[in-house]
Amino acid sequence: MAFERLTERLQEAFRRLSGRGKLSPADVDEALKEVRRALLEADVNFRVVKDLLERIRARAVGEEVLKSLTPAQQVIRIVRDELTALMGGEHAGIQFASRPPTVILLCGLQGSGKTTTAAKLAFRLKQQGRRPHLVAGDLYRPAAVDQLRVLAKQVGVPCHEGQGDPVEVAAQGVEAAAQAGADVVLVDTAGRLQIDSEMMEELRRTRDRIQPHEVLLVLDAMTGQEALNVARTFQEQMELTGLVLTKTDGDARGGAALSALAVTGKPIKFVGVGERIEQLEPFHPDRMASRILGMGDVLSLIERAEAAMDQEDAQRLAERIREADFTLEDFLEQLRQVRKMGPLDELLQMLPGLPAGAGSLKGLQVDERELKRVEAMIQSMTPQERRNPQIIDGSRRRRIAAGSGTQVQDVNRLLKQFEQTRALIRQMGQAGRRIRGGKGRKGWGGLFRGRR
Repeated sequence: MAFERLTERLQEAFRRLSGRGKLSPADVDEALKEVRRALLEADVNFRVVKDLLERIRARAVGEEVLKSLTPAQQVIRIVRDELTALMGGEHAGIQFASRPPTVILLCGLQGSGKTTTAAKLAFRLKQQGRRPHLVAGDLYRPAAVDQLRVLAKQVGVPCHEGQGDPVEVAAQGVEAAAQAGADVVLVDTAGRLQIDSEMMEELRRTRDRIQPHEVLLVLDAMTGQEALNVARTFQEQMELTGLVLTKTDGDARGGAALSALAVTGKPIKFVGVGERIEQLEPFHPDRMASRILGMGDVLSLIERAEAAMDQEDAQRLAERIREADFTLEDFLEQLRQVRKMGPLDELLQMLPGLPAGAGSLKGLQVDERELKRVEAMIQSMTPQERRNPQIIDGSRRRRIAAGSGTQVQDVNRLLKQFEQTRALIRQMGQAGRRIRGGKGRKGWGGLFRGRR
């Protein structure tokens, strides 16, 4: 989730505090003015901002903080704690039924991403060992059923289709899924471009007919305050159990995420962080607060790595590294594994201490094109060259460059990076450390470009 603008402003406010040995109430007030401005610019609801700052100030001007040896750090900790509480305190997961199947009804306006979210959630549940089924309940939008059918096939889960009354189609889908052994049924529903009585009536009839255990509202984070107005109305009409924010990768402000619980009383359960089927993540308020304040999110980074990397391949690579047998084929495999975790600029934002601004790391900027060039060059090599790059002489380098659409100097740079990575891995192996990735800083350095 992108919070670049908010993170940048907050970091600037706290930098001013950090330059002072002791804090006075006036110092805290000055910093909180900057925090207030930053939150309002991030499209956080103004009432939410007012209540939040009152709580922060009440704690920040206490004697324990002002007399602390590190008062600025204490204030930052308070802000982190209050942001975490504002967003719900802890992750609110799906409440599964004691007797399956668990029925989840997804609702929202047209264009919010309901159908894609249904498939993403089915994918996530399947990865957790569950048996999800999808029900195509949007019978109005052209190609909505076709879209869910295609996504279901991509995920590898059944999809129930029907015609006629959408309420009956949903009910028949739940019954058919239960008979087929599903333990979770995800029901997609129709939306409109705006809230109207006809849509709400149909949703209420569907809810009453299938008796879902979860009613999740899918919201487009890009619409900011409007998303919260929509959420408030749906909550009044549908008795929601939670929210799903989509398109958060395109929202640099993040106000909807910070305001949602306070405005609706319902927690954010998942966030969509990209278009790919695996890019739906559980929402962790504490992790999000840390990311907003530039403290990183190492736990989410680890979870992405574990989800993306095959354990058998990782073990096999570890054995090869211990035997000092790391090849360009291994190098390519690790590059692909890292790319499966998501865009590198997004991954870098999860590292603690990263300066605000996407894709930056100590003045370095990710060059995604370089990653693609590296993959093209390695694929242009013969199996023998990948396993034994020492044989790649001048003529071979020219052939590899021509085959990958690059220059000879690009091939030279890749080979140098690989040798640096292999040397670093050998050093780490000799030190007895367990290596899972083989991605040394030196070897990956060429994938970043210094800012000028």
